Amino acid sequence: MNTEKELSARSGGICELCGSSEGLSVLEVGATDGSTEQSIYACATCKEQISSGTLDENHFNCLNDSMWSEVPAVKVMSYILLNKLGRQDLVEMMYLEEDEKKWADSTLNASANKLVHKDANGVILQAGDSVVILKDLEVKGAGFTAKRGTTVTRIALPADIDDHIEGRVNGTKIFLKTEFLKKV
Repeated sequence: MNTEKELSARSGGICELCGSSEGLSVLEVGATDGSTEQSIYACATCKEQISSGTLDENHFNCLNDSMWSEVPAVKVMSYILLNKLGRQDLVEMMYLEEDEKKWADSTLNASANKLVHKDANGVILQAGDSVVILKDLEVKGAGFTAKRGTTVTRIALPADIDDHIEGRVNGTKIFLKTEFLKKV
């Protein structure tokens, strides 16, 4: 039996968070092994909001019920969403087993620590994007100036610094501050 069939049977064919029966599919909770125990059956609305990070508190009033689920993955997802919504009143009422609490906290910490690189206009940068330099920048140690209007293609994003990108200018690999860049 595959995961989707198992989850459909477990949930009774409805979203395990909000109870909707529209656009249901498997949603893994945090870094998982893809098993049924670490996945929930969620509707398209819940999945879209969870993946985008733009949570509609009115939609997620359903967590008042789903937080009491006997299914660990549903409880963990409810705990994560309630934390992101700032609903400490409900979080404090929840009871999670020790392993469920570890799972929920590690998932919350992983998403909180994920770096987001943004250009001077606040546009999110992705690895492989192209950017334009907005100001002449002296490149220390390389003996040249990265000129305004220069396009830097196929940028890389350092894993530990959110206000810099890595790219090639004049054949030299350099770090550039994102405040002086605009996504093309």
